[in-house]
Amino acid sequence: MAALAPRIERLGFHALWLNDVPGGDSLAGLRAAAGATSSLRLATGVIPLDRRPVDTLDLSGLPQERTSVGIGSGRTAHPLALVEQGVARLRERSDAEIVVGALGPRMRRLAAEQADGALLNWLTPHTAAAATAELHETAGDRPVRSVLYVRTVAEAAARAALDAEVERYEHVPTYAANFARLGIRPIDATIDGARDLAAYESTVDEIVLRAITPSGSRAELERFVDDTAEWLEGAD
Repeated sequence: MAALAPRIERLGFHALWLNDVPGGDSLAGLRAAAGATSSLRLATGVIPLDRRPVDTLDLSGLPQERTSVGIGSGRTAHPLALVEQGVARLRERSDAEIVVGALGPRMRRLAAEQADGALLNWLTPHTAAAATAELHETAGDRPVRSVLYVRTVAEAAARAALDAEVERYEHVPTYAANFARLGIRPIDATIDGARDLAAYESTVDEIVLRAITPSGSRAELERFVDDTAEWLEGAD
């Protein structure tokens, strides 16, 4: 991250979002990025609280004014209660922005009422716009942001990896039920080129381009950053 983050900042991206995966530590990655950047926003998307309770999180070394802590329920049996408690405890521990991973309407309501943002996932431009409108209406006068995580490929060689990601989520019961409820295909909630990115313009407050590359190597990620920066430059 210390090598990639300055490149992301230099090319004009607003933020760096890191996944929190088993065996990894998104906060440690953000600390490395923080030391190598000066203005880039640093965000986790999202920390599953069933695996990593709030009181176990090491928030040291992160500039709170440019940090967003994304949290989610993971696979707990009581997701709303866990996330509600997590938001309250994070408020006590940090002044960083709190973003809640929100797949369904009840979690989006919680985000609108108690957090600073909702991290949305697997939405088409149309459904993203509808979710954002609902979020803002529920929040009322509270300044709550909609952030959309979109799996993105920037080269033809990465399409097989994207197809595998789509197939995997199609068979996860909670996601399959959500796709059915919304009446969408997951492949239609992905980005493959600048034209697809343009379709999401103005649908949410922030778009997170989830890099899908053939192998996830550093060279591929650097190429992804360069290519998507050109998309954004062309859209200006």
